[in-house]
Amino acid sequence: MVEPLTAQIRVLVADDHPIVREGVTGILKRQPDIDVVGEASDGHEAVALFASLAPDVTLIDIQMPGMDGIKAIDSIRARAPKAAIIVLTTYPGDTLAVKALRAGASGYLLKNCIRRDLVDTVRAVHAGKRVIASEVAQQIALHAIEDPLSEREVHILRHVAEGRSNKEIARRLSVSPDTIKADLKNVFTKLDVDDRTAAVVVAARRGYITLEAG
Repeated sequence: MVEPLTAQIRVLVADDHPIVREGVTGILKRQPDIDVVGEASDGHEAVALFASLAPDVTLIDIQMPGMDGIKAIDSIRARAPKAAIIVLTTYPGDTLAVKALRAGASGYLLKNCIRRDLVDTVRAVHAGKRVIASEVAQQIALHAIEDPLSEREVHILRHVAEGRSNKEIARRLSVSPDTIKADLKNVFTKLDVDDRTAAVVVAARRGYITLEAG
């Protein structure tokens, strides 16, 4: 347990889901040492509120419309290099976590652990510590020495996830179907899968691509 600090910690909460914001805010407002000073519904609003409120800690969802969490972190850290930022996400994938940490996040918390870990994470990050959810840390360690997918390979996988054939993808990218086939073979090797469906599933789980709900 991280001991409560005597001074109030001013927190900004950014998430595009109102229910999540309400839940996070409700938990934090019950703490005598934490003050929720603002709420944002997207990345642009988060950056603007950070500039006007100068919170001690910013909680930010990694998947938001308009400007996603990674870009918002980049923007905030460009303004305030020492800003304390915690990512809130449903995605335990290693690639998103690494991007967020490289952008300057000090904490990475899964939304299914909010009730248990949120308050301690806020206090720890405010105290200058780095906190990463154990599931995420394991994924980072597991894939640390593997070759990451290139931007081109991720782009191709997005087309695959949208149901396009190799010929369709090739036509859109102005290359031959054989080139796409070779690219996908590399993707399969990197993700340790045998087919297109498995590649999409693994890529989504690791955070390379996002699958549309429904």
